[in-house]
Amino acid sequence: MSYRNKTYVAFASENIHCYRLMEAWRDNKNIDFDFFDAHDLFISNDSSQPETIKRNLRQRMKNAKQIVLLGSSDAKRKGGDGKSFLAHEVKVAIEFNLPIVVSNIKDTTNRAVDRSIIPTPLLDDSYYMMCVSFQPAIIRYSLDEYAPNFGASDKSGPYQYKSSVYDSLGL
Repeated sequence: MSYRNKTYVAFASENIHCYRLMEAWRDNKNIDFDFFDAHDLFISNDSSQPETIKRNLRQRMKNAKQIVLLGSSDAKRKGGDGKSFLAHEVKVAIEFNLPIVVSNIKDTTNRAVDRSIIPTPLLDDSYYMMCVSFQPAIIRYSLDEYAPNFGASDKSGPYQYKSSVYDSLGL
């Protein structure tokens, strides 16, 4: 199901290698992972002004149905600094009330909520998000199970899956 919805991947620039890895997972026929990348829409040039880039990021997010946030200490710092592009993305995600899957790239085996990788505005807002390890199967599962049910939920704050979910996925 996740492959049908446009997915916006948010990350600190220091973590672009993890975004590129997600693209490689998607393109590898031996890995069951796919997503419709919202970054393919409204492309900005490197020479674009910050206002133009932010406007294009907003348009991409407006077309997205879900977000994967690559969680790291850099993401926490930049997502809460109020001036970076990631801070803008976090603000717009909250404004648009989009489901957010936080994938822990700091510790790819960590299945628990790790507040040290989540931008402060999401924590301050008690934003309902799902925290997972950085593995294609659990990210896909979250996009298929958590994201479609996000709007109907009355939950708040960060959540994590039970070990049994990871076990059922062979992780």
